[in-house]
Amino acid sequence: MANFDFDQAEGLRRMLAGPRPRIVTFLCATPEDDKGAMLVNLGASLARAGNDVLIVDACARDYGVAQRLGLARGAGLLEVARQECGLNEVIHAAPQGFNVARMKRGAGADEARRLAKSFDVLVKQTGIVIVDGEFGAEDSFPVPIMDSAEIVVQVGTSAASITAAYSLIKRLSQTLGRRPFGILVTGATEAEAKVVYDNMCSAASRYLAVTLTSMGSVPADEYLQRAARLGRAVVDAFPLAGASVAFRRLAGRFALSGMPQLGGTTRFGS
Repeated sequence: MANFDFDQAEGLRRMLAGPRPRIVTFLCATPEDDKGAMLVNLGASLARAGNDVLIVDACARDYGVAQRLGLARGAGLLEVARQECGLNEVIHAAPQGFNVARMKRGAGADEARRLAKSFDVLVKQTGIVIVDGEFGAEDSFPVPIMDSAEIVVQVGTSAASITAAYSLIKRLSQTLGRRPFGILVTGATEAEAKVVYDNMCSAASRYLAVTLTSMGSVPADEYLQRAARLGRAVVDAFPLAGASVAFRRLAGRFALSGMPQLGGTTRFGS
């Protein structure tokens, strides 16, 4: 995993500010980058480290976490907003140690407001909320709080993925304004991840005036596929695999710190 540090001073400021809901939306640059598998393993790693984790599947088109885990049937947050069921009925325990809920977009302004209220109640009950999200043609998220919460873009090492990630960041910044975004490089060695991050960081700073923060990287590892076929997280099935080591390090840094707020710095560690 890439050894890129977060701004430690900002992390300290967050801890001193007291507890608050932690919401992180993950977006994927290309369909080839398997975001669902990555989130299952990240969620499992965070849960094994003692964190209370909820993954919200907000994918309308792509293959989301709920579908991957066979938890896509039944009601979701939209049905809670419509008062068709209770909040406890849409939260499902995954065998990997975290909880999963689904969220579809509301139809109309009133339904969208009620969905936002349901989501607000949900996140206050959870330590870390990870959103398996999309930023579609409408250039918006299902609930407004996701606009100001942390956003991480998963990118691979191919030219197509890097180009798509940059285009996505450009759309996000044009819609949400100047703010930092996280970058997670998957299927990459430390050296490859650093090259990808450096190039994207330079381009985003120069042409978009956008600050990027490295969330680290996860290497390509055959044990990821083996664990998926077993229906388990790689950290559980193959704890000594390179991907397991990477996910444990990612989960440790992810749980303790966050991305800099507007005006924060991004730096590399030794």
